[in-house]
Amino acid sequence: MKWILLILSLPTPNATVRMRVWRTLKSAGAAVLRDGVYLLPQRQEHQQLFDGLAQEVEASEGSAYVLLVDTEDASQFSGLFDRRDDYANLLQELPPLKELATSSLQEATRQLRKLRKNFTAITATDFFPGEAQAQTQQALQQLELQLNRQLSPNEPHEHTGEIPRLDISLYRGRLWATRKRPWVDRLASAWLVRRFIDPEARFMWLQAPEDCPADALGFDFDGASFTHLNGKVTFEVLLESFGLDHPGLARMGALVHFLDAGGIQPSEASGLEQILWGLRNSIHDDDQLIATANGVFDALLAAFTDKETV
Repeated sequence: MKWILLILSLPTPNATVRMRVWRTLKSAGAAVLRDGVYLLPQRQEHQQLFDGLAQEVEASEGSAYVLLVDTEDASQFSGLFDRRDDYANLLQELPPLKELATSSLQEATRQLRKLRKNFTAITATDFFPGEAQAQTQQALQQLELQLNRQLSPNEPHEHTGEIPRLDISLYRGRLWATRKRPWVDRLASAWLVRRFIDPEARFMWLQAPEDCPADALGFDFDGASFTHLNGKVTFEVLLESFGLDHPGLARMGALVHFLDAGGIQPSEASGLEQILWGLRNSIHDDDQLIATANGVFDALLAAFTDKETV
């Protein structure tokens, strides 16, 4: 097992650089062997980190050395990167959220997003992941699913199967049906249908999935034409079904996936969630809600597309 060692010494008066270096090492998950001696597993990004810090320290009239250490026994240092306590602390915060969800679903969801962000930060420095990470991931996903089902009754279950490529010309001027009071996946899917698949689409809002007419294209419920499949949410299934590879749509898919099913949190997730919460709570007509949300998704796609072309 190979490791990278950073040995540094800074002039006592230089508190600013000392604090900046310490914060950088802490956020990177470096282990402290003793004062001024830090360790990370050998990786390219860790080599670049230590080399950059060494240059900064030397520029501040300090001394720094970056060394490569090779050990036969990985456990000699791996215990220094044990994150089990961090995962245990995070798990302790989940039961109160379940109770909070009974009185304030929005606040419980907001706090769960923070915990997911904390989990992502822990895993970023969990260089030797084990059962603790897997258990915490599963617990977060279960709570995310529970809150989503409270927010959106009849939320589709996970299914597996082939996602066939469809002829988009056969899906024009159709009636599309989904559950009423749409949330993220249904809002984004309705926007995707109107924007890229069926510009003349008409939407029907169902009290229950079994109310879907035989001539309607159902989406985002069990038994629908388009629903959760192979780990993808409905928005992503629509993208794959119609071969939609417009710049920015893949990033939107990742964003919708996180807000609907959890996983890796994109930086834009919290902001979009708050906007959609506000719209859903203030607009009680689903047709008007979709029309207003479409403007949000148009702006988001434009922003993502600009970033792709820069």
